[in-house]
Amino acid sequence: MESLDDAAIEKVAEFFGAFAVPMRLKILNALRHGERKVGELTELFGCSQANVSKHLSVLAQKGLIGKSQRGTSVYYSIVDPRIYQLCDLVCLQVGERYAQQAQMKDMFLNVARAAKSPARKAAVRRG
Repeated sequence: MESLDDAAIEKVAEFFGAFAVPMRLKILNALRHGERKVGELTELFGCSQANVSKHLSVLAQKGLIGKSQRGTSVYYSIVDPRIYQLCDLVCLQVGERYAQQAQMKDMFLNVARAAKSPARKAAVRRG
């Protein structure tokens, strides 16, 4: 990114914006193992066809997915599977942060529990 001008940075930000909506991430994940029709996605997520179609349109505009028509059915698929490397890297980083936060939370809860324990209260009274 160091050598990108402002216009290029704007395009990169727009590209990343496609990942900023949970439903779009769900759709990308559902397409990980092959193409799907809109009806399959609506059934999978329990939402309206209009909602799924709106998100598919954004993903297509950003060049993340493509579509092919066979008969009366339209199938959506990933254009470049390398996006999953990006997604997996981000998920790993988020997961590590979440695990660290959970460890911190557990540590504070353990301290709070110890402070409330009868043995601790007795020691404080003696102290």
